[in-house]
Amino acid sequence: MINLLRNQIQVGSPWQCCLATSVNLHNANANANAEAPGGAPRILVVLVLKQSCAGFCRTGVCVRVCSIYQHLSEVRLHPLITTTSTTRLSSQEPRLRAASASGAFVIHTPGPSRFASPKSPRSVLREGLDTLRMVTIPEYYTGKNVLITGATGFMGKVLLEKLLRSCPGTRQAYVLVRPKAGQSPSARIADMINCRLFDRLREEQPGFAEKIVPVNSDLTQPELDLSKEDQDTLKERINVVFHCAATIRFNEPLKDAMQLNVLATQKMLNLAHGMKHLEVFIHISTAYANCDRELIEEVVYPPPVDYKKLIDTLEWMDDKLVSLMTPKLLGERPNTYTYTKALAEYLVQEECGNLNVAIVRPSIVGASWKEPFPGWIDNFNGPSGIFIAAGKGILRTMRASNSAVADLVPVDVVINTILAAAWHSGSQKHTRPKSLLVYNCTTGAINPFHWGEVEYHVISTFKRNPLEQAIRRPNVNLTSNHLINQYWIAVSHKAPAFLYDLFLRITGREPRMMKTITRLHKAMMVLEYFTSHSWEWNTDNVTMLMNQLGAEDKKVFNFDVRQLHWAEYMENYCMGTKQYVLNEELSGLPAARKHLNKLRNIRYVFNTVLVVLIWRVFIARSQMARNIWYFVVNLCFKFLSYFRASSTMRY
Repeated sequence: MINLLRNQIQVGSPWQCCLATSVNLHNANANANAEAPGGAPRILVVLVLKQSCAGFCRTGVCVRVCSIYQHLSEVRLHPLITTTSTTRLSSQEPRLRAASASGAFVIHTPGPSRFASPKSPRSVLREGLDTLRMVTIPEYYTGKNVLITGATGFMGKVLLEKLLRSCPGTRQAYVLVRPKAGQSPSARIADMINCRLFDRLREEQPGFAEKIVPVNSDLTQPELDLSKEDQDTLKERINVVFHCAATIRFNEPLKDAMQLNVLATQKMLNLAHGMKHLEVFIHISTAYANCDRELIEEVVYPPPVDYKKLIDTLEWMDDKLVSLMTPKLLGERPNTYTYTKALAEYLVQEECGNLNVAIVRPSIVGASWKEPFPGWIDNFNGPSGIFIAAGKGILRTMRASNSAVADLVPVDVVINTILAAAWHSGSQKHTRPKSLLVYNCTTGAINPFHWGEVEYHVISTFKRNPLEQAIRRPNVNLTSNHLINQYWIAVSHKAPAFLYDLFLRITGREPRMMKTITRLHKAMMVLEYFTSHSWEWNTDNVTMLMNQLGAEDKKVFNFDVRQLHWAEYMENYCMGTKQYVLNEELSGLPAARKHLNKLRNIRYVFNTVLVVLIWRVFIARSQMARNIWYFVVNLCFKFLSYFRASSTMRY
């Protein structure tokens, strides 16, 4: 190819071919997305002046961009573009527009101070490509067709909304959706985009729904249950894949977890291998995939078993036998979710082949920090259900370490990391490391926040802004002691639930509180492992990715958690559960506060009556009990008197 190009350049020309590569640069014309004849990608060839002809351009370095097609049927030289340290891209806009009108790719070179070094033209130009104007994230997605799995889930929704809102040049977003509850994929997507999450996007881009293409698919079925027509469409059009789909049930039976987390990933990779224009494949894992380690680096660790052998074994085993062997297989991991996520990561590494793949590992994904608005959350999963139970006064005790790091990460931070990771892998595939990149999307190593602080901010927020129809005033006791936790469960959970259900039965209503408490305890048991331990995650790749972003991208796609103020975030999170999960309006706060004050007064009256009863039943009838009572009261009186006297002397 290079020799052919040289033959087409006149002998004695001052130009020499310094660099030839398939660098994926930004096309200056946003509408010039037409592919080369036959679908072949363009190859970028950069020509720089020979050293003997440097006098042709003393103010800077001249480059001429020649875009040719792989089959070399056409060569087009475009107008000379000169840039210096003071001449920016904006000043060249008229000439760039003229060049882009014919489909030219545009490159921006550094000024004379950089090129004054004795380096070879090849190394200097490579530096220029790496350090100068990079394609921005919105520019990268311009004209791209994106495929998203798990788009109807919590993270998938936010990813779809952010992609279409902040990257308006995205051509189409294909989403794999299975029919559910009698609804077709199109109907499910129509319902989904009517929720509040898409209000901002709906206001800014009224026609955004036209870019969403639902595709009927079931990840548990052979070949993803895609029709031949849909397979051909995806293989012909898709440029970027975001594989978000997974089961989030921690205690899913191993067979089901393998089906959704491992085999579905394998099927997605098989589909991706057939995509003609795929630039990057992003796999969403979890930071707890390797929770059996204290220090978790941004690498893929070998799995505890060979995933291929496990897949073959599970095919012939019945469910009873699988359940018996599951604890042995899990080892030190707490559940099938983390176990199968670790297997899926290794599968991606082993079977990605020549695909450009990256893995993003979020920790405990919580409500949004800033986008599309603070506090967005739409489910009871993870800590959200626990927060609501605490706000309602149902949850009174929980096994957790106050000093353990609560590695919560806002969902918009995760989504921005995902979009930036795809941008980095896709736009810089010739300069990024060849190995598969892993991003630990966590907060603990950068901006730690502890479970004791979580408890304080949740309770204080719900006391100031209570939930409607609370059963008791919010108050939670965190303890790492199992016996103390069980005591408080019996006293503060089960006993009140039993009495409340008894009252419902007497009044002719259906008892429900014990069922609620049972579900709550199951959720608490699932989270106990994560609230009682701390991990150390390496985040060098995330830091590197952040440093690669331009100033504008850092604002629009912010995932710098050093800026996260936890007190403000937790208040927005709690208010988000009130507004978006429970659908309670803020206008109902005055009534909710009155109700909470009423519950406080009831508690005071109950405690007073309880003390009187104890006095009448135990103390008033026993001389020894009375003596002990008087002794304790006298001791307290002397202590208070001493304290008051000490305070007076101090002042």
